[in-house]
Amino acid sequence: MWDTVFPYLLSGISVGGQYALIAIGYTMVYGILRLINFAHGDVFMVAGIVMVYIAASGIPLWISVPAVLIITAVIGFVIERVAYKPLRSAPRMSVMISAIGVSYTLQNLVLYITGGLNKQYPAIPGISASIQIGSATTKVVTVITPILVILLVVALVMLINRTKIGMAMRAVSKDFETAQLMGIKINSVISTTFVIGSFLAGVGSVLYFTNYPTVIQTSGAMPGLKAFVAAVFGGIGSIPGAVIGAFIIGIVENLIKGLDVILFKAGLIAKPLGLAIFSDAFTFALLIIILVVKPTGLFGEKTTDKV
Repeated sequence: MWDTVFPYLLSGISVGGQYALIAIGYTMVYGILRLINFAHGDVFMVAGIVMVYIAASGIPLWISVPAVLIITAVIGFVIERVAYKPLRSAPRMSVMISAIGVSYTLQNLVLYITGGLNKQYPAIPGISASIQIGSATTKVVTVITPILVILLVVALVMLINRTKIGMAMRAVSKDFETAQLMGIKINSVISTTFVIGSFLAGVGSVLYFTNYPTVIQTSGAMPGLKAFVAAVFGGIGSIPGAVIGAFIIGIVENLIKGLDVILFKAGLIAKPLGLAIFSDAFTFALLIIILVVKPTGLFGEKTTDKV
């Protein structure tokens, strides 16, 4: 039984870590601006496309990977300055519409560049290789992902708790107007938040597309939505909550994909029932349940409106 479950569990931990790196971007931006950056999943997708074209140009991968991360961070910075900064004092609905506009703009730019054709993600030496762990044959990236995610989250928490920019982020997330009156450079804090979130999405894209090596203009839609659900599930605005929520969603999603095999080998069903089709539905059903039962998520804090 364990030999059947373990490969799906391992895969779930890996994909959960990749969702976590995207979810952190959602939760950080929301913590600062109270904005759901719907373009964040598409930034993740663009990082994958950029990697495809940089690698195809013949640039060595040890240069390509850092270049992709830097370019992705710059894209996040540009999006914030062009699409969100001019709407800083606009109604929240206007900013949300702008985010959706950025999302479709990125998708259509990639559609124009690629002609809508699937692009093959390059194999990354070291992490694309296969490895045997117990009864499971998987890629090295599956093992590296949770370790790298934990290291990045620890580094991010230390940045937020022990540096001046981190202190400024915490101040802005608590009270935007008061932080501005106290002399905190709001624009710099917000831009830094987008840069960090986009950088982590770039790291997530390298890990994700190494496992699923096909990139198309819609490749960021489903991972982005699932990462958003993970952020809401964990308590949007909470980095540890987003990470834990992402791992839970990744693990359960993959167990559902393998549920037919697990139940069949356990002798509980006579033939496959096609339950894998519900793996995506689970994520969004979970979102509905959380919003009904605990709208603030597992680790979210209740907020009160000032009068």
